[in-house]
Amino acid sequence: MGFNLGIVGLPNVGKSTLFNALTSTAAAQTANFPFCTIEPNVGRVAVPDPRLEKISAIAKSQKITPTQLEFVDIAGLVKGASQGEGLGNQFLSHIREVDAVIHLVRCFADEEVSHVSGTVNPLDDAEIIETELLVADLDSVERRVPSLEKKARGGDREAKDLLPLMERVLAGLREGRPARETEVSADERKAFRGLQLLTSKPLLYVCNVEEDSAATGNALSEAVAVRAAETGAETAVISARIEAEVAELEDPEERGSYLESLGLEETGLAKVIHAGYRLLDQITFFTAGPKETRAWTVKRGAAAPEAAGAIHTDFERGFIRAETIAYEDFVELGGEQAAKEAGKMRSEGRDYTVKDGDVILFRFNV
Repeated sequence: MGFNLGIVGLPNVGKSTLFNALTSTAAAQTANFPFCTIEPNVGRVAVPDPRLEKISAIAKSQKITPTQLEFVDIAGLVKGASQGEGLGNQFLSHIREVDAVIHLVRCFADEEVSHVSGTVNPLDDAEIIETELLVADLDSVERRVPSLEKKARGGDREAKDLLPLMERVLAGLREGRPARETEVSADERKAFRGLQLLTSKPLLYVCNVEEDSAATGNALSEAVAVRAAETGAETAVISARIEAEVAELEDPEERGSYLESLGLEETGLAKVIHAGYRLLDQITFFTAGPKETRAWTVKRGAAAPEAAGAIHTDFERGFIRAETIAYEDFVELGGEQAAKEAGKMRSEGRDYTVKDGDVILFRFNV
């Protein structure tokens, strides 16, 4: 699987409607009242990639397997959630497990759909959610630091190494800065991820606009884009209502015609996927053969053994080499054998950095 994204937001911003549309299911109940999602819903979607079809046709594969993304619909939060308001912070724990957070903000006015704050202001909504996550992190770190200090004084090596990082995180949280803004060295990254802080997650603002603004956005979504640029977040503009209608269209041509009539080049799902890849700096490589052509997702900069490990841990453990063909060469030359004869198949070792689109055959021994 690729990665997972947790969808958070205030009640009545369109979270469950979006979740249903993105996953093409009716797993999440939708209603015009807060807390209609009582348990977090999880859905997986295939990542569309036209390269898969081309590789499969050339390799004459029996099966195509795209990489998948997982969406987690988390119940609507309200101001004071970190202190037990509304449904309380029981749902905050679900955010700790995701790779990145989709913060869905309402950028449309509709008298028939109430707003929990009484007025539509996406920047205020974003501030409420960010504050609740920050307060929850602050409470967590403040409770953990004293125990860590005690262990460090007792000579615990791990505690001594972790304490400076925790102190920097705590100082930032007390100043109102999310954990993701903490300066973290390369040696500290693994420990930092292990803290599972809510505000350490990369953030994607998804602006839910009215149908007429789905192609161009509106003044409210533009304000959110400015905030995202200032904080290093990503943005995507979608209309949850349009996505719900698109999800009901099974015929690809009919779906394409409908999107074109609205001035849209792609679905909101595609926009969210692209933004998620940029946010998490992910790339796709492929494996291909008579049985299956398959897409795999790894972080940009991953070395060949790490990419092999995305397939199976044995591949990474017993890695020998990666026989690699660039996607363009694979398609232009007509497959593995032709690429090999043309000198375009490279035998790469452990230090090779995998490129987006690489078609790879891993050699390993365990």
